[in-house]
Amino acid sequence: MNEPITPTVLFKSLADDTRTKITLLIVREGELCVCELTAALEQSQPKISRHLALLRSSGLLADRRQGQWVYYRLHPELPTWVTEVLKGVVDANQQWLDTETKRLCEMNDRPVNQAVCD
Repeated sequence: MNEPITPTVLFKSLADDTRTKITLLIVREGELCVCELTAALEQSQPKISRHLALLRSSGLLADRRQGQWVYYRLHPELPTWVTEVLKGVVDANQQWLDTETKRLCEMNDRPVNQAVCD
């Protein structure tokens, strides 16, 4: 992360429904891979990857490779205010993610632990 994230950068990054849902699902789950996001959002892999690239370039997300999977999480150097805002939004709007969370829980061969599904 080169420069500190500003409120303008945060809200511009989240100004798209798909990017907002990607970010909030990652906040809720801790870490997700592209295949989990495509299943949860019922979107194509190229579309999800394009949104993830934008979120990464804005400094919101970081990624790591593990074998064939690339996992995304909140950038570990985000200012505290950003993580607090995002967690507050998730906590106050769980029902907004119900459909996507259900699809994620029903995903076959999911590559990560399913803590939220238990």
